[in-house]
Amino acid sequence: MNLIWVPLLPLLGTLVPLLTERGGRTLCAWATALLPALSLMIILSHAPSVLSGATLKSALPWIPALDLELAFRLDGLGLLFSLLILGIGLLVILYARYYLSPKDSMGRFYCYLILFMTAMLGIVLSNNLIQLWVFWELTSISSFLLISFWSDKREARRGARMALTVTGAGGMALLAGILLIGNVVGSYSLDQVLASTIQIRESGYYPAILVLMLLGAFTKSAQFPFHFWLPHAMAAPTPVSAYLHSATMVKAGIFLLARFYPVLSGTDMWFLIVSLTGLTTLLLGAYFALFKHDLKGLLAYSTISHLGLITLLLGMDTKLAAVAAVFHIINHATFKASLFMAAGIIDHESGSRDMRKLNGLWKYMPYTATLAMVAASSMAGVPLLNGFLSKEMFFSETLHQSTLGSLSWIVPVLATCGGVFSVAYSLRFIHDVFFNGEPIDLPRTPHEPPRYMKLPVEILVALCLLVGILPGYVIGDLLNSASSAVLQGLVPSYSLAIWHGLNLPLAMSTVALIGGLLIYYNRRVLFQFQAQFPEKDAKEVFESLMQSIIAGCRWLNERLENGSLQRYLMLMLLLTIALTAAPMMSLNQTTGSRPQLPADGVTITGAALLILGALATVIWHRKRMIALLTLSIVGLIVSVTFARFSAPDLALTQLSVEVVTIILLMLALFFLPQRTPKESSPHQMMRDLALSAAVGGVVGTLCYALMTRPFHSISEFFLANSKTGGGGTNVVNVILVDFRGFDTLGEITVLGIAALGIFKLINRMRLFMPAGDERGRPWSDDRYPMILAVVSQLLLPLALLVSVYIFLRGHNMPGGGFIAGLITSVAIIQQYVAHGVDFIKDRLKLNYQWLIGSGLLIAMMTGLGSWVAGRPFLTSWFDHFHLPLIGDFELASAMLFDLGVYLTVIGATLLILANLGKLTTAERPVLTKEEL
Repeated sequence: MNLIWVPLLPLLGTLVPLLTERGGRTLCAWATALLPALSLMIILSHAPSVLSGATLKSALPWIPALDLELAFRLDGLGLLFSLLILGIGLLVILYARYYLSPKDSMGRFYCYLILFMTAMLGIVLSNNLIQLWVFWELTSISSFLLISFWSDKREARRGARMALTVTGAGGMALLAGILLIGNVVGSYSLDQVLASTIQIRESGYYPAILVLMLLGAFTKSAQFPFHFWLPHAMAAPTPVSAYLHSATMVKAGIFLLARFYPVLSGTDMWFLIVSLTGLTTLLLGAYFALFKHDLKGLLAYSTISHLGLITLLLGMDTKLAAVAAVFHIINHATFKASLFMAAGIIDHESGSRDMRKLNGLWKYMPYTATLAMVAASSMAGVPLLNGFLSKEMFFSETLHQSTLGSLSWIVPVLATCGGVFSVAYSLRFIHDVFFNGEPIDLPRTPHEPPRYMKLPVEILVALCLLVGILPGYVIGDLLNSASSAVLQGLVPSYSLAIWHGLNLPLAMSTVALIGGLLIYYNRRVLFQFQAQFPEKDAKEVFESLMQSIIAGCRWLNERLENGSLQRYLMLMLLLTIALTAAPMMSLNQTTGSRPQLPADGVTITGAALLILGALATVIWHRKRMIALLTLSIVGLIVSVTFARFSAPDLALTQLSVEVVTIILLMLALFFLPQRTPKESSPHQMMRDLALSAAVGGVVGTLCYALMTRPFHSISEFFLANSKTGGGGTNVVNVILVDFRGFDTLGEITVLGIAALGIFKLINRMRLFMPAGDERGRPWSDDRYPMILAVVSQLLLPLALLVSVYIFLRGHNMPGGGFIAGLITSVAIIQQYVAHGVDFIKDRLKLNYQWLIGSGLLIAMMTGLGSWVAGRPFLTSWFDHFHLPLIGDFELASAMLFDLGVYLTVIGATLLILANLGKLTTAERPVLTKEEL
């Protein structure tokens, strides 16, 4: 089956939990797991081909002209991560069914979790770098939602903000690196990027590319100095922690390092930055894990340490080190997910995660204790468990590197130290929780969890044992395939045997085990030593930094923004002059070679009216209604100008927008103070006059220079292809709904969002209704004159008929959905003005928000419909038909898209104008004191 379905099925499943939540917790869990399980089956069906060396690809055209498509790629590395994401994800879904309390919204939790899964699948399967980055940012957003799931807790909110800030900043760096790669390679296709290794390394942009890509990877995978956010993500529910630390989020950074390993590695810069960062992270995480009293805190720092270990292996820049890194990715996912689930069981059944209270749980939870001890032993690198094998490979590779030249012996020594602390904190996890006396002041008596809550832990612990005892049979092929994808070539020979004889790596493992025992036995000395240093809370430091940044921004904002519109315009216009002055001064001759058109009486009259209207608006700006009328003259002359120069579509659009804008301004002026502020001082008036003259002179000169010079336009292309390519003779409309339909879709989306935002701002607003005009004369009691009401009712059918006519002819004659939507909006707004809100409310049952949603949905579905025919997004279809009596006629799919534009424009326009008109009506509900 097509690879596109692998991330698409979970994405479609994000709404399933919300729809099935009321059916019970078990139904919700099973329904949530269904679509990810289907994705896992698709991956497993492709596994034999990938394991045999094939790379599978699927693509769906999006915007071919921009080389954009939904492209997916499944190789060994993608297969490994897809199995981890889907396999552990399904176990987490089952585990969460029993972990979450009845007070928690299981539907919302599963919705966020599946969105997170979709984002991770998109990252590991994307064959386009821009697409990869979009999914990358989606992981930051979805992880924010998951970490802050218990939003009533301050720690959850602050931890989520910290994670989003750090990983979001890294995402911006990653985007910059991707753009540089696209600039160097000339494509964002992952296939072409992986084939352009030499080109990228020899590029002058390589240092910048490397640093930016590593910033993206290091922030996401919690590498030093960005490691501080990960422990505070522990405020999330334990199922989230188990998923985030084992197969997702932090592993996204590791995946990025592995995916771009063949492109970015092989240089001294990679060697030093990646290996030293990984080594530092390994040691810091291992050291601080020992001193954490919170179970999840200990596991979080151990995750940081193991991520540093994998990063160090990739930084060593040898093929066997890369194989060892891939091997440890697998092993770490299994034992860390099981450990977090075990920690969640302990917390769930005892009510605490404090290891100073959790003592002697072996007596109360022997089965859970056994599972947790096996997983912790794997984390420590005990023989016959999977963690021992990858750690042996790690020790072996530290002996065969030259990272620090003659001082390279330090690396294996420090790696062994990391192993020592790994054993120590694993031993503390085992001894302090399950032995070491009796529990102290626990909220509840510990006991074993429900049967199926232990099942995910059992499966993962069984994998730790199977991989540790039979590694070649269990994961040999998968490891070889994933390593081949990382290396983009043949994998060197290596052995997954349990016993390699008496050698130095075995000695290092032995030292680590014995040293860990000694460290733990003498832990009081270490705890006393560590107590000398003041402990800093990363959340407090982060919040302090954020508040400092906010204070700095506020100071800068206060200096730049003083509330004076005049000042803003002055600064903007001065900047415009500064940017255009130098190029204009270097222009030796203003007049070009293009012949000028003769000025006739009509043109001169129109120009004079335009100038007079603008001047009148400035002169009578204190008399707002007169200024509004004179301003409308300017808009009307602009519409006539468009018609004069053969742009009837623009003329119709401008005229319709002018009417809507005047109505909007009249509604706004009604609520503004009756008198304008005091006039500017003579000094300010002279300043503004000089500035306006300067700007007018520069803009006029620039326009004259452009219009008197020949230029080449793309209009010839559209004129030649409008009928044959888009099926319409109205070039403007064909451009909007076909050639640049994606732009139009974006524009109506923005229009809809803006309308909804304005609606939310004014929905429950209360404004004082003026009783008189600026001279104190009371308003007329006859708010809705009979003549206006009768005339407007007569005009409504005609206006709607004109609107339908303009809409239907838009593809071949001046018109279209946008203009028709404005005409319909004006016709309906006229009824509000003539009859009032109460009159229309009882007769016009329209939900404007639904109109916006329906319009956007129709436009989007029209674009998606082209995919069914195997064409790019928003490709239009048209054909000619013949019906008896009616005759020949043409149908185009662009009309459906135009219908979406039509509905969105009506909904957005009326949502704004109609609700502005409701601000002082009596029909609105009265707010309570609490709401006020």
